[in-house]
Amino acid sequence: MSPDYILVVDDEPDIRSLVKEILEDEGFAVSVAENGEQCRHAWRTRRPDLVLLDIWMPDVDGITLLKEWTEDGGLDIPVIMMSGHGSVETAVEATRLGAYDFIEKPLSLAKLLLTVRRALEATSLQRENIRLRHHAQPISEPIGKSVSTQRLREQVKRIAHHNTSVLITGESGSGKELVARYLHANSNRSEAPFIAVGVAGLGGGNAATELFGGEKDGKVHFGYLEQAHAGTLFVKEIADIDLNLQARFLGVINHHAFSRVGGLEPVATDVRIVAAASCNLDDEVRAGRFREDLYYHLNVVPIRVPPLREHYEDVPELLDFYVNNFAAQEGLPYRRFTVAAQNRLRSYSWPGNVRELKNLVQRLLILGNGGDIGIDELEGALGMPPRLATYDTLPGFNLPLREAREQFERAYLKYQLREAGGSVSKVASKINVERTHLYRKLRLLGIDVKAIGENKRQ
Repeated sequence: MSPDYILVVDDEPDIRSLVKEILEDEGFAVSVAENGEQCRHAWRTRRPDLVLLDIWMPDVDGITLLKEWTEDGGLDIPVIMMSGHGSVETAVEATRLGAYDFIEKPLSLAKLLLTVRRALEATSLQRENIRLRHHAQPISEPIGKSVSTQRLREQVKRIAHHNTSVLITGESGSGKELVARYLHANSNRSEAPFIAVGVAGLGGGNAATELFGGEKDGKVHFGYLEQAHAGTLFVKEIADIDLNLQARFLGVINHHAFSRVGGLEPVATDVRIVAAASCNLDDEVRAGRFREDLYYHLNVVPIRVPPLREHYEDVPELLDFYVNNFAAQEGLPYRRFTVAAQNRLRSYSWPGNVRELKNLVQRLLILGNGGDIGIDELEGALGMPPRLATYDTLPGFNLPLREAREQFERAYLKYQLREAGGSVSKVASKINVERTHLYRKLRLLGIDVKAIGENKRQ
């Protein structure tokens, strides 16, 4: 991960060189400026993680610069003011404008380092709190013990430590953002920002400025790409981005640099781009709506998130998770899905995938009464008339014959193993199948005999 980048602004050469040397010894990346104009240039060239700003300089004072940075909104970069001629009024004004702290000269290097570290930590915590408040993700990893879910987790972990761009595909609601966050959390960028951008939420004609930043009248707006520096930029539904912005993203991947809207100089960047798509990008490329070169750059390490109907075995675990989560986080009453209700949901087609399951659980906890959630209440919540349990409610009835047969065999053998306490020999004898053949069948179906035996004993 890239070190934190600090901009030191002071008109005294000895202070600039000393502070730069000390900070670099501590592992920070440092740039220096001797006056306001050099500071503005450095600010445009690269978004700093922290600024050490002298108040009194020959051309533009630090308070004026601070005002410029806060005119268009709050300052999300910590600024530590420095002065040898400070007053209480100046310190109060700097704090009012958003400065993190005020340090008097002559500088105490120990105090300076302590203040720098505290400022960076405080800013990191503030960003994390904002992320949790607006993009709360109760799940830290894909939930489930099915073969496909285990394979997904393993694939993400293998890819995580490579810095190449990643394309995540899957149906709407299948959990693509969760997979992107899991990828980031397992990478060497995990301590850096994770910025998720919904293309549909970008401001129309301002989309390029929101993504890549902008420069106008000497002022700089840092876009999502710079906010994600050293971390991960997750772009939801990248197929919805127009061809001009696709070309800009291709430039970022190829050159690790970009230009802000209205800017003249390229801005270097160290960011991993993770893109998601619910549609078939091959079709979008053939239709001329998505750049072929960008598609191939993103598709080096594709990750496919399976729809819930392909790992129906995880439904009971997902139900338990969301019931417990809503009960703990939102104070909703704890309720339990009956075995019949769970079986019905295992055979449900889940057009809205995991998102639909989450919303269903929340709706049943808010509107329902009693401890158990049965078939009739479940059917009503799904918008279906109550019906008798017939053959068409069996797990896998809506699947192709081969998949339905595998699903039935898996469920059947798991049931027999639970009844036999995990003993393969007993099951082989009971169902009249040769034991070697049964072992081979269990491996093909991805059934963990040991886990079933341990669960039975608990």
